[in-house]
Amino acid sequence: MSRQLFEYQPDWGYRFVPGIKARVEHEGGGYLLRTNDAGFRCRHDLVRDKKPGVFRVLLFGDSYTAGDGVSDKHRYGDLLEARLPRLEVLNFGLSGSAPDQQYLIYRQLAAGLEHDLVLIGVLVENIRRIASRFRPYQDAEGRPLVLAKPYFSLEPDGGLRLHQVPVPRHPMDESALGREDRARVDRGGRLPWLRQVVGRAGPRVKDLAQRLTRYQPLPEYDRSDGPEWRLMKAILQKWISEVRVPAVVCPIPLYHYVEGSASPRSYRARFRELEGRGAVVHDPLDDLRRHSPEERRAFRFPSDCHLTPAGHRALAGSLAPCLESFMAAGGD
Repeated sequence: MSRQLFEYQPDWGYRFVPGIKARVEHEGGGYLLRTNDAGFRCRHDLVRDKKPGVFRVLLFGDSYTAGDGVSDKHRYGDLLEARLPRLEVLNFGLSGSAPDQQYLIYRQLAAGLEHDLVLIGVLVENIRRIASRFRPYQDAEGRPLVLAKPYFSLEPDGGLRLHQVPVPRHPMDESALGREDRARVDRGGRLPWLRQVVGRAGPRVKDLAQRLTRYQPLPEYDRSDGPEWRLMKAILQKWISEVRVPAVVCPIPLYHYVEGSASPRSYRARFRELEGRGAVVHDPLDDLRRHSPEERRAFRFPSDCHLTPAGHRALAGSLAPCLESFMAAGGD
C-alpha cells in the first residue's frame, strides 16, 4: 500500500489522501486517479442532497471497486454512470478493505446522504480478509510490520461485537502479537510459500498448475455453518437491515471461477442465502462466462489479477440491467 496515496483514519483504518491527483505505476502502463474531499476515488464530493431527477447509488467494495490498475473513467462504477442517464454513483471503494470496514464507512459517513440504492460489490476472496485483525505492512526501510484493522466477532446470541476502534495508528512488529492475533494476520490465503513458488514461475505456469490440480481458492465457502461465512453473512445481514432503500449485493468472482479453473458452486450457494432478507443478490458470473475464453483471460492483467478495462466493462454490462430495473421502478 503506497504511503503517498493513503492516510490513517481512526474509524475504519485508513483512506485515500483527500483531494489528490496522481499517476500510479502499473504493469498495464500506469493509471490516473483522483480523490474527493472525503478520501475516496470518486469524482463527486459528498453532498447530502442529491440533484432533482438523479438516481443516486452508494457503491462499496475493495480494490476491484476502487479500481486498482485502471484510470477512474474505466471503472465499472463510472461506466455505469456513463451508460445510464440520471445515474449518479458515489464510489466508496477502498483498496485492501473488507466488508466489515465498508460497513463502517457506510454507517459513519454515507448513511446520512440522500440516496436511492446501496450496491455492495463483495470480492468473494474477502471472506478471508473479514476474519483478519491485522494486515502486513512495510515501512520506509522495508521492514515487515503489521497494521491493525477494525474487526467484528460473532457473539453466542448471533450479535456482532466491534473491536479495535479507534484503530491503533502505528505499525507494530508481528512478534509483539499474541498467538491468536498472529493467526489473524491477513496473509492472502493458504500456503503462502507455495503460492510464491508457483507465482515466480510465471502466470502461464500458475494457470496450468491451478487447472491440473483443480485448485479451490476459497474452501471457506464449502459449509454454510463455517465460521468465516457465518461472520460474513452476519455483517452483510446487519448492514442490509439498516439500509432504508433497496440493497444489491454483487459477489465479484475471482478469475479462477470466470475462466473455469475452479468450481464456483460453494460460494454461489452461500450468497444465495442472503436472498429474501431485504437484499437482491446480483450474481454476474453467468454474464462474464458468456464471453470467449480469450476475452475472459483479458478481464485481468498478465500478472496482476485486478480487472482490466475490459473486465470492468463486462462487469458494468452485467450490472446495468439490474440497476435499470430499480431506476424504472422509482427514485427521483
